[in-house]
Amino acid sequence: MLVKVFGAAVQGINATLITIEVNCSRGIRFLLVGLPDTSVKESHERIVSALEVNGLKFPRQQIVINMSPADIRKEGSAYDLPLAVGILAAAGSIHSDRLNNYLIMGELSLNGNILPLKGALSIAVMAKENGSKGFILPSANAREAAVVEGLDVYGVHNIRDVAAFFNEENELKPTVVDINREFLDHRSSIEYDFSEVKGQENVKRALEVAAAGGHNIIMVGPPGSGKSMMAKRMPSVLPPFTLEEALETTKIHSVAGRKETNQSLMTTRPFRAPHHTISDIAMVGGGSYPQPGEISLAHNGVLFLDELPEFSRNVLEVMRQPLEDRKITISRARVSVDYPASFMLVAAMNPCPCGYHNHPDKACVCPPGAVQKYLNRISGPLLDRIDIQIEIVPVPFDKISDSKPAEQSAEISKRVVKAREIQMHRFKKVKEVYCNAQMSSKMLVKYASPDNSGLKLLKTAMERLSLSARAYNRILKVSRTIADLDESDHIQPAHLAEAINYRNLDRESWSG
Repeated sequence: MLVKVFGAAVQGINATLITIEVNCSRGIRFLLVGLPDTSVKESHERIVSALEVNGLKFPRQQIVINMSPADIRKEGSAYDLPLAVGILAAAGSIHSDRLNNYLIMGELSLNGNILPLKGALSIAVMAKENGSKGFILPSANAREAAVVEGLDVYGVHNIRDVAAFFNEENELKPTVVDINREFLDHRSSIEYDFSEVKGQENVKRALEVAAAGGHNIIMVGPPGSGKSMMAKRMPSVLPPFTLEEALETTKIHSVAGRKETNQSLMTTRPFRAPHHTISDIAMVGGGSYPQPGEISLAHNGVLFLDELPEFSRNVLEVMRQPLEDRKITISRARVSVDYPASFMLVAAMNPCPCGYHNHPDKACVCPPGAVQKYLNRISGPLLDRIDIQIEIVPVPFDKISDSKPAEQSAEISKRVVKAREIQMHRFKKVKEVYCNAQMSSKMLVKYASPDNSGLKLLKTAMERLSLSARAYNRILKVSRTIADLDESDHIQPAHLAEAINYRNLDRESWSG
């Protein structure tokens, strides 16, 4: 008897429908074709054990299974459940008349329990688009898939539940998630708050400007000055997730297997902080079977690189294109996948190898030229993509001991959101531009041209501070954001002056 069961293959952050054809006939062989990988081929042993333990009969016949389309590689153990259901249906052990209405995925343990899978949200979206009535999957992934409206999602614990469902011996209860309520209830929850940071008001202001305009930022300062502490609080001042952003970000983390079990949607912006020993593949994504890297896991959130000069040169250089294009394309012989990578880069570094260059109290012990050599570990093209460069000095004792609470993240976030709304209105007719950091040189002329007094100030600053030519456009972008925070239609000299102050590393005198 020939039956068809439907599953899915995840490529990038999207899923493709897989048709599993199972035919039972006279004989004793088991044949599995359609470009399955080793883990799919090993499903035979898991299926045999799962069926026997649960009192279901594995047919003693020739079983031929074809997984179509045959040019897409089938990877992972999540095909165990649809293969087992197909075998039972082809052998007549379960009714096959309702199989066409459902998409089925899940890994089987030897006792028949159904284990979690990756990419449940992407598969659910595809199932709805292809007209499936329902999606049967592990119970641990049910809430994640249930955010897709118009699709019945059934979370199951054991293969017995699936067999009884198709034989109409029991009914499965669909998982229901009130996506709007759950999303709104949890998206404001934050772990770290800027009110816990003592002093450093100028750095907090720079981080506020960076968040308001989507600007990349680097903080330079001695050990213990609070660089990491403030970076961890960046997600708390960024605009809250929109539902669309939450869905896209959840897809990425689901495909990578980094999402919490039984969680429906990610409601807070991701914060990724890889160690400086990370490889370039782990950073941008890849592998024999491409997986998203740290830059994609930070999509719609923050990528924090602490001790930036200690990262491998290759790792930093492969980030240049994603920083510009806000996506990464990974090509292999058989497949090419695109992963989104629209993140905000927050970097931190010591000013020199010993860490105390320009320190107000401690003397730098580095030899002549060491400061510039240390800074040269970061290439000019990468620094060119960082709009704000801020120097940090240690917090004095009277600030540390001050019991007066600092401004809360919620208050800062209100100003950031208001500035982002101004930018959304400004760029509503421009495709794929949502904030000031994404403006092109042509757009700078239209939206960020200073008046004559501003140009005179900018010229004087560039001459006196020996600012590099690449600082010019960055200053205009940042000053446009500062003007938006002030709700000003035009860039004032005060906005330019503040933006100029955020270009520490471009000053020829900085490294001594």
